[in-house]
Amino acid sequence: MIDNKFSKIITYVVTLIAVIGIILLGRVLMAGEDAVENDVAVQNSVVSPLVSFSQYLLYGVILVTVVLSMWGLFKNPENLKKTLFGLIALGVLFVIAYFLADSNVVLDNADKVLPGGEAGATINQLTGTGIWFSVILGLIGFGFFVFDLGKGLIKS
Repeated sequence: MIDNKFSKIITYVVTLIAVIGIILLGRVLMAGEDAVENDVAVQNSVVSPLVSFSQYLLYGVILVTVVLSMWGLFKNPENLKKTLFGLIALGVLFVIAYFLADSNVVLDNADKVLPGGEAGATINQLTGTGIWFSVILGLIGFGFFVFDLGKGLIKS
C-alpha cells in the first residue's frame, strides 16, 4: 500500500519536473536563436531560468543520491564496514601518492614559469599527487586484470 502511494508521488513529481522543463525550453525556443545569442536581456529572462532550474535539479538529484546511499549503508552495517575499509585504503594510497609527487616548476612551451607554477607551489604538489594516484590505481587494476587472466587460463 505504501509503495503504491510512494510510486504515485514519484510519478507526479517527475511529471511536474518534465512540464516545468518543457515550459522553460519552449520559452527559449520561442525567443529565437538570434535573440538568445545576441540580446543579454533575453538571455537573462529566458535562458537563465532554464539554467537555474537545471542546476537546482542537479543539486536535488545529488542530495537524494547521497542520502539514499547513506541510508542503505547505515541499514546494513556489514556494507558500511566494507565501505569504510575501502575509503581508508584509498586514503592511504592518496597519502603515498602525495609523498611520491614533487612540486617542480611548471613551464610553458617558451620556458617561462606559468603563474602559480613556481617551485613549491601547492597546485604543483596536488597535480603530481593526482597523477601518481591515477598511476597507482591503474597499476593495481592492471595487476588484478593480469591475475584474473592468469587464473582463467589455468582453469581452462
